[in-house]
Amino acid sequence: MNEKADMTIGNNSDKSCRILRVEKSSIYDGRGLRNVVFFKGCPMQCAWCSTPESQSFNAEIGIDLAKCINCGECAKACKKGALQLNGQPVLQRELCDGCFTCAEVCKKRAIKKYGLDVRTTQLASNLVKDEIFYFHSGGGVTLSGGEPCAQSESAAELLHELKKHGVHTSIETALCCSWENIKTLLPYLDCVLADIKHMDSDIHKRWTGFDNSTIIENIHQLDSSDYPFSFILRFPLIPDINDDDENLYALAALTRKLTKKLQSIEILPYHRLGSITYKYLGRDYRLEETSVSTVAHIEERVNYLRSCLPGVPVMA
Repeated sequence: MNEKADMTIGNNSDKSCRILRVEKSSIYDGRGLRNVVFFKGCPMQCAWCSTPESQSFNAEIGIDLAKCINCGECAKACKKGALQLNGQPVLQRELCDGCFTCAEVCKKRAIKKYGLDVRTTQLASNLVKDEIFYFHSGGGVTLSGGEPCAQSESAAELLHELKKHGVHTSIETALCCSWENIKTLLPYLDCVLADIKHMDSDIHKRWTGFDNSTIIENIHQLDSSDYPFSFILRFPLIPDINDDDENLYALAALTRKLTKKLQSIEILPYHRLGSITYKYLGRDYRLEETSVSTVAHIEERVNYLRSCLPGVPVMA
C-alpha cells in the first residue's frame, strides 16, 4: 500500500477514515470530558511519540510477548510464512501482506492490529451518543493522532456531522500538512491545539523527520484566520532536546508575533507512556536514555518562558 496515496481515504459523500481507536472520557485533550478519535498516519516521526502505532498510514501488527503462550496458532495461520516460532513468535515484517489472520486467531490477543477503516458518518453517529456527557461537562470530541489533517476530507466530514448535533469540536495537530488541508477543517472547529516541537528547523528535522518551516507558516495562518476557533499553542518539553534557554526564547519570540487569536501556550512535560509499544512494533525507542523531568525542572522552565512572555498565559 502506498502510504502517501493513502493519506486521504475515500472520494464519495460518505468517506472512510483510518483510525487507531476512540478513547472515552479524556480530561487532557481539551475542555471538559471528551471522546478522542486517534487518526492513523502522520508525516512526522517524533522520537518521543507516545503513540508510535499512529505514525504509519498502513495498518500494522504489534506483538505483546508478555501475553503470548506460544501456542503456535499464529504461525500456522500465516500463509506467507512471515510468522515463525523460535521460543516466541518472530515476525518478518517484509514478508507480511497485512491479512491480519494471525491477530484473528490469537486466543490471548498477544497479536494486535493497529488500524481500522470506518465510515465517517457511522463514527459520528457513535460519538453523538455521548452528547449528554459533553453537555454536562462542557466537553466534546477531539481529533488526535497521528495527524488528523493528513486525512483532511474525511476529518472535515466527521467534524461537519458532529457540528450538526452541536458537539464542541477540537483538534490536536502538529500542522505538518499543507494549509489547504488545515483550512478544510476550520469551519467545523471550536478549538485548535497546535504543536511546535523545536524552533531550529534542522534540529526539528533531526528529531521528527520534518523541518519546521511549514509548521511555523501554518501557525501564523491560524493566528490570522477569521474563523472563530480558540487557538492554543502546545510545546512538548523534552529534556536535553528542546528545553534550553535559547530554544524557549525563540518560542517566545514566535509567540509575540501571534497577536490575533492565540490564547495561551501549554507545556507538555515529557513522559514515557507508550514506549513499550515500540517493542510491540519491533522498533527501537530513540529516547531510551532520556529521563522524565522532575517537577522542579518543569516549573523552572515554565517560569523562564513566562518571564519571556509577560501577558501571555503559559500553562503546564
